Amino acid sequence: MKSVTRKRRTREHVIADLSVNHVERHALLCGYTLERFRHDYGMDLALFTYNSEGEVDDGSILLQMKASDGLRLRRGQSLFSVRVDRRDLVHWLAQAMPVILVVYDARKDVAYWLYVQSYFQKRERFNLFTAGKSVTVHLPVANVVNAVAIRRFAGFRDRILEQTSEVIHEEE
Repeated sequence: MKSVTRKRRTREHVIADLSVNHVERHALLCGYTLERFRHDYGMDLALFTYNSEGEVDDGSILLQMKASDGLRLRRGQSLFSVRVDRRDLVHWLAQAMPVILVVYDARKDVAYWLYVQSYFQKRERFNLFTAGKSVTVHLPVANVVNAVAIRRFAGFRDRILEQTSEVIHEEE
């Protein structure tokens, strides 16, 4: 009798789940929560924060996860490169709330982050419409995902909400 091959849980599946678990742990240590998107079209997680009374804060922070067994970081290196699909970038840059790209190194159990909108605002010559099918971004090795970083993401969101509030009040 011929054997039928079943679907398999690959290493890619395992490290993808580990990457979410890594970020979720730091979020939980801050008293925050993460929600996974069931259908992933370029966004994996939404981070929700809470005030000192336990009430949910306005807005959320969006996260896109990438996991790897093969990050090659050399001693003394301050940046490393990751390629992202241009279509994802179009989606990320259209978001009002912060989008954080997280790259998880499964071998070292460490994750690095990049605030996508801020990164591209600083790239003066970048043109989304003339970019190729993928775009290389450079993540600082110093941007390690930990509780401090998670709170910083909330600060990015808060600044956007403050700016939005100022515009609304100017129009009144």
